[in-house]
Formats: sequence, structure tokens, C-alpha cells
Amino acid sequence: MSIALKQVFNKDKTFRPKRKFEPGTQRFELHKRAQASLNSGVDLKAAVQLPSGEDQNDWVAVHVVDFFNRINLIYGTICEFCTERTCPVMSGGPKYEYRWQDDLKYKKPTALPAPQYMNLLMDWIEVQINNEEIFPTCVGVPFPKNFLQICKKILCRLFRVFVHVYIHHFDRVIVMGAEAHVNTCYKHFYYFVTEMNLIDRKELEPLRYLM
Repeated sequence: MSIALKQVFNKDKTFRPKRKFEPGTQRFELHKRAQASLNSGVDLKAAVQLPSGEDQNDWVAVHVVDFFNRINLIYGTICEFCTERTCPVMSGGPKYEYRWQDDLKYKKPTALPAPQYMNLLMDWIEVQINNEEIFPTCVGVPFPKNFLQICKKILCRLFRVFVHVYIHHFDRVIVMGAEAHVNTCYKHFYYFVTEMNLIDRKELEPLRYLM
């Protein structure tokens, strides 16, 4: 990453604290392996393929946490421009509106300003990935049977952050000189969720023009 990008994506701009993998764990090794592939300039389509002999759930868990960290960072860089005044609805242009539901406070899909939606979303994902019963960190502890379904929901909602940033705030991304970084992050995300069949193609429609 260039010095300019390091200044753009600095730790003070992070929307949420990064979730890290514990050194010495299988997931830490998988994370290093995935990062090494990306940093080596390997084709993104090849980089997201499940390595031979590795567990699918572990591979998905590593990427879900990594995408949460990356997308959290991207939104953090533009969040001061995403306000209740500029973005009174969480949307991706006039065609797509995203409503929040968490089965707790918001039991029905509820229209919210984008920054409020983002806060609720990041809080909700943090709870999931820090829950040892969903994302176990101890060796030998199994993933829950509905693990992939939970990850599909997380990734589907993270995709909406990309939609909002691209359609409503990409001018700011360009001003900061970060478009190449954001584009690469999105392509990585897109290739991963399509390779692993984790998001319905219809959900990806708002950003189809990018691919």
C-alpha cells in the first residue's frame, strides 16, 4: 500500500476495532496464506479457491473476518460524509433501499438513515464474529450446523456497504486516491462470495456494472 493510501486508511479512521486471529492457530495460518496469495499478485479468482485439504468452514471464517475488517476500514474513511442529512435512507441509488431487521429491537424491516444502519450492522457483525459458539477459536471446537447460513447473511449485509459507498460516496473515495484499493477489495469480495456460492446473484445486481 502506498504512503498516500496508508494516510487514507489510517488506524484512527477505522470504524470498528479490527478482529485479529490468534498466532499459532489454524485460522491464523490460513489468514497468512490468503494474504500471501493476495500480496504475491496472484489472480484474485485463484486466490479465493479453497486450498486442497482445508476445511471449508475455516476458509469462510477467515474471509468473513477479513472482509469485515476491510469494509469497516473503507466505510471509516467516508463515514464523516455519510450523515443523516446526506443519506436519510440506507440505499444504493433510487432503485435499492435496505431496511434493518435484527429480531431484537427491530423485529420488522425498518427504514433507517444510512449511518444508523451502518452502526447497527457493524455492531451486529461484531457480536457474531466474537461469539465463540459461532466462530470458535479453540482447536477441535466444531462450527455450528448453521454456520454457512450465518456467514451468508453477514456477507450479504456487508455487500450493502459496498453498494452504498460506490453509489453515494465514490466521489470521496476518488478524491482520497483510494479507488484502486476499494476496487480491488470489492473484486476480492465478489470473487470469493461467487466462488463459494455465499450470496445470491440477484443480490449482487446493484454493482453488476463493476464486473
